[in-house]
Amino acid sequence: MKKVGVFQSIRIKFIVILILLLLLAIQVIGSYFAQRLEESLEKNFTTNVEQRLQDLTFYLEETFEKERPEDGDVPSLQAEVRDILNLYDSELYSDLQVIDTQSRVIGTNNQYDDRIGKRITGDSGITRALLFGQDRHAIFLDRNTNDRMLVKIVPLYNEEEVVGAIYLKASMEEVYTQLRNINTIFLNGTILALIVSALLGILVARTITKPITEMRKQAIIMSTGDFSQKVNVYGNDEIGQLAITFNEMNDKLKQAHITTEGERRKLSSVLSNMSDGVIATDASGNITLMNESAAYLISRTFEEVKGQPLKEILQLDEKVVDLVESQEAGSITIDFSDDDQFFLVKANFSVVQDENNQFNGFITVLSDVTEQEKVEKERREFVSNVSHELRTPLTTMRSYLEALTDGAWEDKEIAPQFLSVTQNETERMIRLVNDLLQLSKMDHKEKTLYKERVNIAQFFHHIIDRFEMNKSEDITLDRKLPKDNVFIWVDKDKVTQVVDNIISNAIKYSPEGGTIKFKAVKDKQKLVISISDQGVGIAREKLDKIFDRFYRADKARSREFGGTGLGLAIAKEIIDAHHGQIWAESKEGKGTTVLFTLPLINKKRGNR
Repeated sequence: MKKVGVFQSIRIKFIVILILLLLLAIQVIGSYFAQRLEESLEKNFTTNVEQRLQDLTFYLEETFEKERPEDGDVPSLQAEVRDILNLYDSELYSDLQVIDTQSRVIGTNNQYDDRIGKRITGDSGITRALLFGQDRHAIFLDRNTNDRMLVKIVPLYNEEEVVGAIYLKASMEEVYTQLRNINTIFLNGTILALIVSALLGILVARTITKPITEMRKQAIIMSTGDFSQKVNVYGNDEIGQLAITFNEMNDKLKQAHITTEGERRKLSSVLSNMSDGVIATDASGNITLMNESAAYLISRTFEEVKGQPLKEILQLDEKVVDLVESQEAGSITIDFSDDDQFFLVKANFSVVQDENNQFNGFITVLSDVTEQEKVEKERREFVSNVSHELRTPLTTMRSYLEALTDGAWEDKEIAPQFLSVTQNETERMIRLVNDLLQLSKMDHKEKTLYKERVNIAQFFHHIIDRFEMNKSEDITLDRKLPKDNVFIWVDKDKVTQVVDNIISNAIKYSPEGGTIKFKAVKDKQKLVISISDQGVGIAREKLDKIFDRFYRADKARSREFGGTGLGLAIAKEIIDAHHGQIWAESKEGKGTTVLFTLPLINKKRGNR
């Protein structure tokens, strides 16, 4: 499983959320605190200024009320104002002026100020204070110093008559300096609080995320099929209960996994050992499962066909595709034959449904029916051939018997001929039936061999001598046998039947004056016997068929000599029973050679 990134970790997220919440809380509290503190400091500053201004106003109004004769000893208004300003001057005041009703400055907090005695023009606040007795309170930014300044303009009264005004300008920068210092302290405290909170968050997050991390690791281990481990339970809280539940789930999954694995192994064993192929598809008809037998039958590996449409892999035609797409069960026979091999596969389709009875795919069982089809074909050919072979002599016999019945038996010349033909056809049918019985016993494994130790030179000389004594054709038998004593274990009667059959065929198909060559040669642990004639030969494409039942290379000539078409088939069964091989070689127009092998006696083991 992919490793969780640092910034995707729940622990980091928990710490970040905790810090963000704390930071948000501090910011809300800090903003409220800063705002309230600013308001409080401004209010305290303004109150302090106003209290001093009230005292100053009181004494200045008393000064303006005094009468001053021209020749008296009373100080002038300007002198008294100067004295009062010097007395109530403060570092808070950056500018303090006393103005009379003529808008002339009669005193400032700076006795050397050149504005004394001059008129002030252009200040609407002073004008409104002198004319209408209006106070003014304002805070503005000084363009020269960039300091925030408090401006107060207060009218001076003498019995409800405005006699002057006080213009005060005080710098508030000290207030904001204090505010900045407090904010700096607050910021440092915030940073310290965040650091402490982060450390505490790490510790707290660890207590929460450690069990979750362990459960995640255990889940990864469980996904691999390992249910042997369990997570630790650190408490009885919600996470502890989750850990307990997780361990219970682990036990149940372990049991379910054991059961599922057992069933899977059973299914895998069944599928692997089935002689039939099995292919499973999903609802779309794409292959999801295939056993080895199916892979062998379609000559494709599972990796090659996984996810491929079944209809393409099995080369289904449109009718079969309609059957599959109709989501119905059924069976078809698929022809995988090519120029070199005959190959038929039967496919049985079964519908798979889910728990809601909805179509969920197919299970296709493939069976190799090639041999079955061959056997069925051979059976049909066998029945047809037997019927034909029996019908011909029976028809002949019936014709001759009808002729005899109609009066031919009275003819002394014709009657014996008709009876002779009937007798020959009867003998032919007897030979045919005997051959069929012999083949039937061999097919049912009822072929008991009575083997004995035989000297091959004496054995084959005896057979060939018998043919030379009985031959009526002008045929030469040329034999080549080992001169030393070579022994084999064989059933003499059965092998004699094989050699008789092959030599008889060679004589039948050899021309007048022809030569039949009989040759026996040792080849390692086997004896190779070959019998060659000089007949018309057999086409190459027919060589493999001459050992089939009822097969005749030259049907007309074979029937002319009374052959049943079973001789070579019987010979093949006998040689196979002796653990040998039989085959033929031929060239058209030059003759045919039939060869078969017999195992020699093994001196160590024997061949019994």
